[in-house]
Amino acid sequence: MSENPIVPPEPLGPYAFGPPPAALTVTKPQLSRFGLTELSRAVVVAVVLVWSVLRAVLGWPLRRRRRGLADAASEGVVDAFERLGPTFVKLGQLMASSSGVFPRPLADACLRCLDDVPPVPAAQARAVIEADLGHPIDELFRSFDDTPLSAASVAQVHACVLQDGREAVIKVQRPDIFRRMLVDLRTAYAGAHLLERLHEFFRIANATAIIRDLHAATMTELNSAVEADRQTRFRGALWSFGDNRHVTAPEVYWEYCGPHVICMERMHGVPLDRFDTLRESGVDTQMLIRRGVKAWIESITLHGPFHGDVHAGNLWVLDDGRIAFLDFGIVGELPEVWRAILREMFYATLIDGDFSRVAVAIRGLGYTSEVAASDAQVGMQLQSVLAPVLAGDLASLRLSDLIMSLVNIGKIWGVASPEELVLFGKQLGYFERYATELAPDWVLGQDLFLYRNVFPEAVAKKAADLGIELPDD
Repeated sequence: MSENPIVPPEPLGPYAFGPPPAALTVTKPQLSRFGLTELSRAVVVAVVLVWSVLRAVLGWPLRRRRRGLADAASEGVVDAFERLGPTFVKLGQLMASSSGVFPRPLADACLRCLDDVPPVPAAQARAVIEADLGHPIDELFRSFDDTPLSAASVAQVHACVLQDGREAVIKVQRPDIFRRMLVDLRTAYAGAHLLERLHEFFRIANATAIIRDLHAATMTELNSAVEADRQTRFRGALWSFGDNRHVTAPEVYWEYCGPHVICMERMHGVPLDRFDTLRESGVDTQMLIRRGVKAWIESITLHGPFHGDVHAGNLWVLDDGRIAFLDFGIVGELPEVWRAILREMFYATLIDGDFSRVAVAIRGLGYTSEVAASDAQVGMQLQSVLAPVLAGDLASLRLSDLIMSLVNIGKIWGVASPEELVLFGKQLGYFERYATELAPDWVLGQDLFLYRNVFPEAVAKKAADLGIELPDD
C-alpha cells in the first residue's frame, strides 16, 4: 500500500490570495545617509579596488602582447566588483550595457558581470523559502532541486515540483540582500560625489545620477511582490485581443510567493540567441521575432507594463515553438500620456508620415512650450530625427544611433530625453541583434502586422490598399 502524499496546509504563503496593497509599495530608504557602517564598507571597497587594479596592472607586462594597460586596469576593476558582491556586480552590468557612457575597455571588461555568479548554499536558499512561506520544504514541494538552475546578483532560481505535480521554478533572494545592497549603494553614492569633485569625467558622466538610478531600480527589483504582479499583468494582457497564441510568460503561483520568493510555471526551451539551433529546428525565425516584438509593442503602447530587459536569457523559444518572456525584474510602465505619444510616433512612421500629431502630444506635456515653432515645424524636426531610425532595416540599426536621436530631440527642445524612451531604445537594441540573425530583411517601422491591435482600422485599410495579407497570429 503506497504512502499518502503530503498535502500542505492551506493557504500556503502570505500572498496565497494575491499580494496586499502594502506589499506593492516599493521602499526606497534615503540614499544620502552615511554612517559608521558605510564608512567601514567604504574602506573595504577602496582597499579591494586599489589592490585588484594594482595586481592587474603589475601583471600587465607579462601579458601586454594580448592587451593594453587600460584593458588590464579594467579587468582589475571587474575583479574587484566580483569580490565586493552583488551591488558592484550590478554596477558592472550597468557599465556593460552603457558602452557609450563608459570607456570602451571598462565596458568590455564588465561584460563578465553578465555571467552567472556563485550561488548561495542550498541550505540558505531553503531557509529563505521556509521563512517566507511558513512551512518546511518537504511539505511545500513534492521535490526540490538544491542545485540552482541559475544564479544572479540578487536571486537564484531552483527547480521544484508542486504537490499537485506541476513543474515550477522558485526565484529566491539572497539572504540579507536588501541591507547589504543598501549599505553598498550609500557607499557608492558617497564615492560618486567625491569622484565628481575630483575629476571632470565623473561630473560629465553624472556619476551620482547613475547611482540614484541604480538605487531606484534595485529597490524595485528587491520587491518580489511588485515583480510577480507585473509579470502577472503582462501575461494577462498578452491575449486580450484573442491572438498572440504563440507568445507567453510564466504563470505566477501566488500561493507559493512571499516577500523574498516568487514561484512560477517552469518552461522548457532555448534562449533566443541560439541561432544555429533555431535554424536547424526548422522554425520560421522571422515569424518568431515578429510575434515577440508585436506582443512587446502592444504591452508598451496599450497595456502599460513592458519587459525592460529582453536579453536572450530572458527571451526563450520554447520546445512547442512559442516565444516566452522570462524574468520581470526590470519592467517599464509608461503613463497613458506617454503611451499616447508613442502611438502617435508609430502611426506617423507606419501610416501617414504626419509627425505634427506627435508634436501636439508632446506639447501636451509642456516640454516644447518655449519652442518658437508650429506643430508642423516641430513635427518635421521629429520626422527628420526619428523616421530614418524607426523605419530603417533593423539589421542596420545601431543602438547608439537610436539613443543619440533621442538625445538630439532633447537638445533641440532644451530638455532631457525621457527615461522611459531610453529604456525602450535599449530593448530595441536587443531586438536589432536578434533580427540581424533571425530576420535580416525585416523592417520594424513598416511591418503592419506588429501594429494590428494598436491601429486596427488603419492597418486593415493600408494592408488592403497594398494588397498585403497579414498573418492570423
